[in-house]
Amino acid sequence: MEPQEGDSVFAHLPHIPEVPIYAMMVAFSRDPSPLKLNLGIGVYRTEDGKPFQLNVVRRVERLLVNDRSTFKEYLPITGTAEFNRLSAKLILGADCPAIKENRVTTVQCLSGSGSLRVGAEFLANHYHHHTIYMSQPTYAAHLAFFSAAGLAIKTYRYYDPGTCGLDFQGMLEDLLSAPSGAIVLLQACAHNPTGVDPTLPQWEQIRQLIRAKGLFPFFDSAYQGLVSGNLDEDAQFIRLFVADGGECLIAQSYSKIMGLYGERVGALSIVCKTAEVASHVESQLKLVIRPMYSSPPIHGASIVATILKDRDMYEEWSIEVKAMTDRLISTRRQLFDALRDRGTPGDWGHIIRHVGLFTFSGLNPEQVAFMNKEYHIYMPSDGRINMAALGPKTVPRLADAIHAAVNIGV
Repeated sequence: MEPQEGDSVFAHLPHIPEVPIYAMMVAFSRDPSPLKLNLGIGVYRTEDGKPFQLNVVRRVERLLVNDRSTFKEYLPITGTAEFNRLSAKLILGADCPAIKENRVTTVQCLSGSGSLRVGAEFLANHYHHHTIYMSQPTYAAHLAFFSAAGLAIKTYRYYDPGTCGLDFQGMLEDLLSAPSGAIVLLQACAHNPTGVDPTLPQWEQIRQLIRAKGLFPFFDSAYQGLVSGNLDEDAQFIRLFVADGGECLIAQSYSKIMGLYGERVGALSIVCKTAEVASHVESQLKLVIRPMYSSPPIHGASIVATILKDRDMYEEWSIEVKAMTDRLISTRRQLFDALRDRGTPGDWGHIIRHVGLFTFSGLNPEQVAFMNKEYHIYMPSDGRINMAALGPKTVPRLADAIHAAVNIGV
């Protein structure tokens, strides 16, 4: 039906509700309570709720601002070559044979989200199987990235609500029943939203199954270093898959691990069988990126490259990442102890067993709503807690809220 004269040509469009996590951010910003606590969106925060800024990043920014030799020319479609080379080295290791044999092509993208979206579009255009399996549950935006590219979404079992841990047998069974050639999305470490990761022996079983079935792995790496505190250790699961000579995709994000959220810094690496194939893949990636955003921004990638190429700065960054991880581990213990001291019903041991930024608390939507109303605590209805938003001053308040919510039986 054509619009009547004077009407908007878009008058027929329905209003779509805000994405829940962003709606929560708006509600939090409007809440006048001085006690409000934001445990929602995955940002590593200070005790007073501000995004944490790494000292080494601040120092590099000052160096870049004062460097008169820098300029703001457009980058190539694939981004900064040095950034790409160093990003591949960070995730795959300095001695990675695939890098030495020029079998890895890396392109700079718009953070982890953009890396996943470019990878999804590339697979939709050039890979023979258009079904992707992802964990149940997974990061909410994963579904949008891949469905927008036209891929069919299926899930594999992952989280076991009964144990608040990994349903490893269910995961293996679902992957075993997947058709040969299907894509499998795997979070490299610090699984979002559950905080549950496979062990290294379990990862090896997953690798063997995926290779035996001819499945195609696509890794999402947003938290390298924030599980063990060691950048190499948190990448060893991906390196298992690269060491066997097989192919895979890897999306990287520097948002959490360098505090560069708004700079949107990420990379997509594709590990290929030969250098010739890698060259062809890169040429096709350019055709994906060009009509999307033409070329990526320069500032954030310059920060990352400066840190990664300088031995002292890299060491300083590694120490800061370790400190961030230690704080997460300490905060988990504090919350567990606080709930135990209050005698809160239930087994809360999963809080200290989970890893990374998040933990699936086990709270139901009604309990989350109660905590929001009575304690001004903001978190997703599935009970996911951003542990990086807590500190010694706020853990007792959260423990009080959880204790009250559980005890009233809502």
